[in-house]
Amino acid sequence: QLQLTESGGGLVKTGGSLRLSCVASGVASSSYAMGWFRQAPGKERESVASISWMGQTTHYADSVKGRFTISRDNRKSTVYLQMNDLGPEDTADYYCASGREYRAPATMDPADFGSWGRGTQVTVSA
Repeated sequence: QLQLTESGGGLVKTGGSLRLSCVASGVASSSYAMGWFRQAPGKERESVASISWMGQTTHYADSVKGRFTISRDNRKSTVYLQMNDLGPEDTADYYCASGREYRAPATMDPADFGSWGRGTQVTVSA
C-alpha cells in the first residue's frame, strides 16, 4: 500500500513562496504519475498540477500556470510543488496523490489517482 505524506504548508503573505513536498512510502512510487490537488473551504477539490512517472510531462491548472512548478525526485520518492507569487486565492488544503495505473500518462483527472495523502494547509494572507 502506497502511503503519501505532505509537508511544507504554512502561512505566507501575498506574493510569497512555499515549497510543498510529498514523500511516498510502502510501494515504489517512481513508476506512477503524481499529482497535486487543493480544496479551499466551501469549494470543490481542484486539480493543481501533475507529473508523469519519469518527470518528462507536466500539466497545470490555468490558475497556477507560470507560478507553480511540479517536480519529482524518484531517488527520494518525493514530489514537490514550488509555489511562487502566492495570493489569497491559493489558500487551501493541498493534497498529493499517485496515479492508479503503472506507468500511465499523467492526467489532471482526480479519478485517475488512487492513493492520497492527508494534506497540508496553505494560508495566504492579504
